[in-house]
Amino acid sequence: MRRKNHTETPVSRQTRSPAKDAPANAGAARLIAPASPQAAASGEPPHGPRARMRKTLLDAAQRLMAQGITPSVAELAEHARVSRATAYRYFPSQSALIAAVVDESLGPILAWDSAAPDAAARVDELLRFAYPRLESHEAPLRAAIMVSLQQHAEASAGKAGAEPRLVRGHRVDILKRAIAPLAADLAPAQQDRVAQALSLVYGTEVFLVLKDIWKLELPELTEVVRWTASAIIKQALAEAGPRKE
Repeated sequence: MRRKNHTETPVSRQTRSPAKDAPANAGAARLIAPASPQAAASGEPPHGPRARMRKTLLDAAQRLMAQGITPSVAELAEHARVSRATAYRYFPSQSALIAAVVDESLGPILAWDSAAPDAAARVDELLRFAYPRLESHEAPLRAAIMVSLQQHAEASAGKAGAEPRLVRGHRVDILKRAIAPLAADLAPAQQDRVAQALSLVYGTEVFLVLKDIWKLELPELTEVVRWTASAIIKQALAEAGPRKE
């Protein structure tokens, strides 16, 4: 239970078969768009005892991740002092659990939108809005990266088990919303290229470089990503030239 280091918590060892402990999921409910498929699989009861239990489990998972522990569903049940069957009812796999914690961590970022007509202004607004939230929930977001990398390594080695893969992709929809005004100036392929380039400066992975390697604090880090994002959009518009109708 007490595995303190992310790198010491291989997903393959944590994967549990839900056959005995986990009742079949009654159905999927929609989370705050664009929710991860695994998180949606656990459902999001709007109120009542189920909502409170789900929140209790997510809070327990957040606490464990803040201690450097990436729990399996069975380990979460032990820590939260509930039965395994109860935990599996909400999170049928570790991937579903991690995806739900990520959605909970991102919170208002998932619903972000802007009325600004200029893409550069919208992206800058997103970065200033998102990075304080990303930093305050850095531990579970880093845990999601670790699990995703571990699953990829196991799949590449032909050792993938029955555990569903953790699908990460919130930034795709968020960044496409942010650069929507570029549709007036860029072709669809050019818009995709801008979104792909911006993906390198938006997300928890940026912490691995600018915090861990360059030792930047949040204000400096945010300035770097804002500068880079602005340069990406300016370059894309310069290369595109006047849009031909």
